[in-house]
Amino acid sequence: MNKYLDQLVKLSKCDTQISAFEPKIENEKAKLSVFLQTADQITTSIDKNYAEIEDVKSKRSKNNTHLIELKAKLVDISKKHGDVKTEKEVKALQLEEEIAKEQISFANEEITRLDAIAETKEEELKELKVNLTSEEESIKGLQIEVDNAIEDLNKQRNDVYQNRAELLENFDNKILTFYEKIKRWANDTAVVPVKKQACYGCYMKINDYTYAEVIKSEEIINCPHCGRILYKEVETTEA
Repeated sequence: MNKYLDQLVKLSKCDTQISAFEPKIENEKAKLSVFLQTADQITTSIDKNYAEIEDVKSKRSKNNTHLIELKAKLVDISKKHGDVKTEKEVKALQLEEEIAKEQISFANEEITRLDAIAETKEEELKELKVNLTSEEESIKGLQIEVDNAIEDLNKQRNDVYQNRAELLENFDNKILTFYEKIKRWANDTAVVPVKKQACYGCYMKINDYTYAEVIKSEEIINCPHCGRILYKEVETTEA
């Protein structure tokens, strides 16, 4: 194979490998983000439960205060019974007493209802805290795995960068400029193999003459359709 073509193939493979590292790193981070998102959702639910419990307690306190006031009102009405003189006054006092008793009954029912809600919310809160603890433990273990995986990927990437740098030390500047020009629009497909007489960049079939030149590998050949640099890759029976 032509010396420069061989270098271009190696350089292209280095660039392809380098480009593949970032998605792999992001994929590792994504594994952790799922657990972090779940933990955030649980934390949000815990905060919401605390707020709801406080709201229930506040309502219970208001009802309890109202209940005390109503009981005091009943005592006051009871005292007034001895002072009434007319039937109209008696009936008015009785009506007032009945309304107060109904309000007391409602306040007691409301307090019972609020206590039941508070109890349910407290149980939910306990369960959420257990879930959060479990999730945080999972995050700790996964964080170590993800950090190790990313560290390993970064080491591999640095090795590829090193190989690329060593390769560029003996690279012809004109050939490199030519490669970079194609790479600007073709990205990591600036140099592609030819399989079954087709360019594996644009997947168009190349003519017999160009194909013969690619097989010889004596010169740098561009795809007549897309302009990518072509090289002959060995085709296995399985392929």
